[in-house]
Amino acid sequence: MGKGGGCVPSKQRAPKGVSDKDPPTPNPERNSTVIISGQSQTQSINTTTTQVQDGLQLPKKLKIFIVFYSTYGHVEILAKRMKKGVDSIEGVEGVLYRVPETLAPDILEQMRVPPKDNEVPLISVEELVEADGFLFGFPTRYGCMAAQMKAFFDSTGRLWEQQRLAGVPAGFFVSTGTQGGGQETTAWTAITQLAHHGMLYVPIGYTFGAGMFKMDSIRGGSPYGAGVFSGDGTREPSDTELSLAEHQGKYMAGIVKRFAKAS
Repeated sequence: MGKGGGCVPSKQRAPKGVSDKDPPTPNPERNSTVIISGQSQTQSINTTTTQVQDGLQLPKKLKIFIVFYSTYGHVEILAKRMKKGVDSIEGVEGVLYRVPETLAPDILEQMRVPPKDNEVPLISVEELVEADGFLFGFPTRYGCMAAQMKAFFDSTGRLWEQQRLAGVPAGFFVSTGTQGGGQETTAWTAITQLAHHGMLYVPIGYTFGAGMFKMDSIRGGSPYGAGVFSGDGTREPSDTELSLAEHQGKYMAGIVKRFAKAS
């Protein structure tokens, strides 16, 4: 990834806490409390929906959609580690999705792109309204998000027109090929997508603690979100990069829980 070339092949291989200030209330249309009788009925767009089972009200898990594009696997590795962080927070669940590929099969073959993991489904625009929070991951292309992720955002015009995603927390994680390849600018330039939708950008800041300040090894990631350096394709994510991704998952899960509680 980076240098305009995207991801490169790789082998398969406690946060400090959130702010003590209650965050602003998200879009009220997405967070009304609904009581649903029966075990099979659900209403996924409401973050405080409950189910009635054996006379008890059971809280429905909040869902953070981890939506990513990964050419060769680096972003996907971070996404799966991020899900581990989200799932570690009680009452919150991370759901992995990938965005559609835009390159033709023959081009992907020439690029030696490995087959996609069929266990991770493609996301549709309509499904976005079911999320209580987002973590978007993508490789850089000359300091901006990859065209595949941009194409997906471009397809959300109807949701933008109706402001269906307004007030929903969202964060980013990235991959670049070099240290100067866009670990920060890729997130900067992606914030415009959130702004037009009215979504709330949630950076991680320096909540990772000492891991954000160590200079004894090369590490991707920044205050804007987790990240990985792919190098020439032989470099795999370091333990620190993976830990930062897991931390971001935990951090976002904590933020989403506070939003749901405040609403």
